[in-house]
Amino acid sequence: MDLLNTLVDKGLRRELPTREEALAVLATSDDDVLDVVAAAGKVRRHWFGRRVKLNYLVNLKSGLCPEDCSYCSQRLGSKADILKYTWLKPDEASEAAAAGLAGGAKRVCLVASGRGPTDRDVDRVSETIRTIKEQNEQVEVCACLGLLSDGQAERLREAGADAYNHNLNTSEGTYADITTTHTYADRVDTVQKAHAAGLSACSGLIAGMGESDEDLVDVVFSLRELDPDSVPVNFLIPFEGTPLAKEWNLTPQRCLRILAMVRFVCPDVEVRIAGGREVHLRTMQPLALHLANSIFLGDYLTSEGQAGKADLEMIADAGFEVEGAGEVTLPEHRVEAAAGCGSVCGSHEGCGSHEGADACGHEGRDVCGTTATPTAQEARTDLVAVRRRGAGTDLAPNA
Repeated sequence: MDLLNTLVDKGLRRELPTREEALAVLATSDDDVLDVVAAAGKVRRHWFGRRVKLNYLVNLKSGLCPEDCSYCSQRLGSKADILKYTWLKPDEASEAAAAGLAGGAKRVCLVASGRGPTDRDVDRVSETIRTIKEQNEQVEVCACLGLLSDGQAERLREAGADAYNHNLNTSEGTYADITTTHTYADRVDTVQKAHAAGLSACSGLIAGMGESDEDLVDVVFSLRELDPDSVPVNFLIPFEGTPLAKEWNLTPQRCLRILAMVRFVCPDVEVRIAGGREVHLRTMQPLALHLANSIFLGDYLTSEGQAGKADLEMIADAGFEVEGAGEVTLPEHRVEAAAGCGSVCGSHEGCGSHEGADACGHEGRDVCGTTATPTAQEARTDLVAVRRRGAGTDLAPNA
């Protein structure tokens, strides 16, 4: 397929595809999905080999969020039966992180619900970061605390944070349909604050919220412009008790096409399969490793994931290897660019730019120009398991 050959060539040169090319990837048929995976896999292997980076989530504070993000089980007014607890103590968080590190994770993601941290919250998380770093010197720590105020990113970096996560989630044009308590511009501002402070920026999306193909391409192109080092791709987990509980519109093939499109647009960036992979990719998860070079190990914030042991077996069986703590994730040119400007300053040539349907009447276009509407899957509510173990409980974590 000429389209795929063109996209491979562009990916190896870090050249931005056209919007039409990105849309065409999403519009390919299920019959062509293996060809799409094989093509995007060439780009993934060129920049990242067969390494898979493992990340581990620690939910520092669960539930009771004042924001109204429609996809989130922790949102204002959520009736989802999730764990609710206030801040973990630094030693409790460090103990939770240690479980993930023992399972092979090299990055710990410290997450807290809420609009954004107070200065006292930043002090608390800073102490947690220092505790984790004292016990595990090589670990990468990423904070995800919501919208940042001036100076907070710098304080987190001084405490030892390596990265900051704040997802764009969806396109600017549809953002107000998903969240009303803050804006898309607020999210962009926080990613830019992380950049400016010298933190490695992590920002991604949630697929399956009723967006069109154009919306998906819009948000991924916006991410390319923001130039994060890592792009998490979440697939909506439709929690009962949230406004998007009925949005069961992703198929495994659709998820693979989305991941491939992200890889082609952001060829040399850490693409991470995040929330929802077990729910929507299911038995096709190993194929996704040919597209993404990073996953979360074990459980997510409020939902349970695949057993950590099964994650490791899947990686090995698919012919990949877990990235070691001493290995550098990003390609050399991105590391050098970050060092040269004193921070991850957004000047790279590369990708210049959480617990997450196309069955809302949005239409895509296939490569021949004819109309193509993605087929919704049957609701698999049996696959949505609320987390009842690990952080905030007395039970052992899944790692």
